[in-house]
Amino acid sequence: MSFADTIQGALHQGLMEKAMDQARAAAERGEVPVGAILVDAAQNAILASAGNRVEELNDPTAHAEMLVIREATARTGTPRLEHCDLYVTLEPCPMCATAISFARVRRLYYGAYDPKSGGVDHGPRIFQQATCHHAPEVYGGISETEAAELLRAFFQERR
Repeated sequence: MSFADTIQGALHQGLMEKAMDQARAAAERGEVPVGAILVDAAQNAILASAGNRVEELNDPTAHAEMLVIREATARTGTPRLEHCDLYVTLEPCPMCATAISFARVRRLYYGAYDPKSGGVDHGPRIFQQATCHHAPEVYGGISETEAAELLRAFFQERR
């Protein structure tokens, strides 16, 4: 592994840790613990960060990914986020994967795989559909164990 690869790995881990902080905050609010960070890769700046707020806002679309996309497009004044990378703690669902495609997000990095409700590497595999106009580069399994354990603990407390 080269020095550049080591630096890149540390950068991704640090950004995923910020997404994990958002997921932990969501869990404290009683939300499913999913967090997301949207980064302007050209400027190395975080544009938006959020955790799920479905229960708080009584909005089934208030997933972390949707919230950061909404905030970033409002901040940038454009519906396209072509120079942006999304870090999320759980494989996006089909709704979020479609929004990621519509926003033209450059790269998607996610933590835990979601065989039951995922829409990227599981389920409908949105980015592999012929009707998908834009497919980001996808990197799954970053901080997978930590993200999966947070979700497992959250749901065990509710059973």
